[in-house]
Amino acid sequence: MSAKAPSDDLSAAPSAAGTKAAGGGVQSLERAFAILETMADAGGVISLSQLATDAQLPLPTIHRLVRTLVDLGYVRQEASRQYSLGPRLIRLGETTSRMVSRWARPHMERLAHELGESVNLAMLDGDQVVYIGQVMASRNSMRMFTEVGRRVLPHSTGVGKAIMAGMDPEAVQAILGRTGMPARTEHTITEPADFMAELGRTLERGYALDEGEQEVGVRCVAVAIPGAPQPLALSVSGPLPRMTDSFIEGATAPMHAAAAAIAAEMQGASA
Repeated sequence: MSAKAPSDDLSAAPSAAGTKAAGGGVQSLERAFAILETMADAGGVISLSQLATDAQLPLPTIHRLVRTLVDLGYVRQEASRQYSLGPRLIRLGETTSRMVSRWARPHMERLAHELGESVNLAMLDGDQVVYIGQVMASRNSMRMFTEVGRRVLPHSTGVGKAIMAGMDPEAVQAILGRTGMPARTEHTITEPADFMAELGRTLERGYALDEGEQEVGVRCVAVAIPGAPQPLALSVSGPLPRMTDSFIEGATAPMHAAAAAIAAEMQGASA
């Protein structure tokens, strides 16, 4: 008798809920979140068999938990018989983004006051960077404004470079391949090899630069938020004449301090 291959169809899974885990079902909750995080790490779409392998859980357990997540709207089955993160997660994600911005805002305000330039907070969402917070400095009449909620491709931004410098190179290459690296200005890096070299320089110096690559005449310096559960970065941007090398040299230390404070704020909120 030949063994039956594992199925990626939930209809093939047993409907029994299984033995209740010790501790009032906490293990099942932990496993459900592990499934969602594994799906996110895979880019949001994955087969059940691959999910079982990556999450290191038995396939029957994956079947049972994914069925529940599908019923709740947190996961959905695609026509390809793979499974993707569901639309109900959007509401949670939007609320979380607002909370992160709220936790970060006092530290961003202090940084904007100290440096006299606009401070932005951004996160990597799929293949795009989305700005989730901004504090505008009041010291200068000409100030940089970035609309909260704005989405851009990461390769042409300081925040994108700061985030991707800490990512696995293969994951970075995959993003570059999917987005195509279009030029925003004549200064935008559009070749993957050149961009990977720039990420190497970013790691070496500890901060990323946008040299007019998103908007002509605007320079930006950015640092990653260390240990954030979602890839986040903090940036300071301003007109090129004010964003001198000496300004950037003096800005990076307080920026790293603010990033560390935001990270501590987030860890405290999740404790």
